[in-house]
Amino acid sequence: MARLRTAHLGDQLNSLGEFIAAQRRSAELSLRQLAEQTGISNPYLSQIERGLRKPSAEVLQQLSKALRVSAETLYVRAGILDPEDHPSTTVEMAVLADAGISERQKRVLIEIYTSFIRENERNLADQAAAAPSPSSPSNPPVPDPHH
Repeated sequence: MARLRTAHLGDQLNSLGEFIAAQRRSAELSLRQLAEQTGISNPYLSQIERGLRKPSAEVLQQLSKALRVSAETLYVRAGILDPEDHPSTTVEMAVLADAGISERQKRVLIEIYTSFIRENERNLADQAAAAPSPSSPSNPPVPDPHH
């Protein structure tokens, strides 16, 4: 587990705050709305976004739920987790973390992606059902006339 390096603490907090602010704007939430959704005070959220405060893991968890971003993403940005140990692993997490698209666009992309996964799973299940099973060979044994 990586520790915050004091020389880079300000940079990490600014980066985290900027990321949180970008995610909030992408979600079309005001600071006050995010504060209400998370139970975190408006002034404290403002200080986090401006890089003046280092939020706890619990606060990051609350923010991750409200912003629909993985807690691990916020932990890595906060310097709590080592990024090499916690790469973004799913398409959903990558879409949710993207500040360049709106919440509606994120939902649509995830719905499309999920439909592709379900379709592929159905196709695999159909192929498995259509394939001959080992217990019922396609060429039944021919009876031995000498037996």
